[in-house]
Amino acid sequence: MAATAMKGKLIALEYSFRSEDNRVVDSNVGKAPFVYTQGANQVISGLESAVEGMMIGETKQVVVPPVDGFGEHYPNAVQEVNKRRLPRDVQVGTQLSVKDKDGRDHRSMVTQINERTALLDFNHPLAGKTLLFDLKVVAIE
Repeated sequence: MAATAMKGKLIALEYSFRSEDNRVVDSNVGKAPFVYTQGANQVISGLESAVEGMMIGETKQVVVPPVDGFGEHYPNAVQEVNKRRLPRDVQVGTQLSVKDKDGRDHRSMVTQINERTALLDFNHPLAGKTLLFDLKVVAIE
């Protein structure tokens, strides 16, 4: 009986991930496979759902909407801060780690720099994006 991807199984995937404009964002084709445990919430839910029931050697193209990927883009997660609070060499696209009042770290990206302020976006960089995957199950244990 052929191995099938199901909860608790270790899955090795070969993938290419494209943006909505069909640009390759990430790929491990020709490299080491991506390995995770199915059903352990180690990957986005849309990917896990797509892989469920696949067998070794099977390929699939998958469209993952934001709700099953990295979530929606929330405008209230974008904050304007005084530039003096940021490193001097900060540029648009710089990723920063910011501590909240409870001391927890949060990742943000500088999306705009003005004369006195800058905008920090605390959304995941892929929030609000539809994700396009080409998948191949390489191994199941």
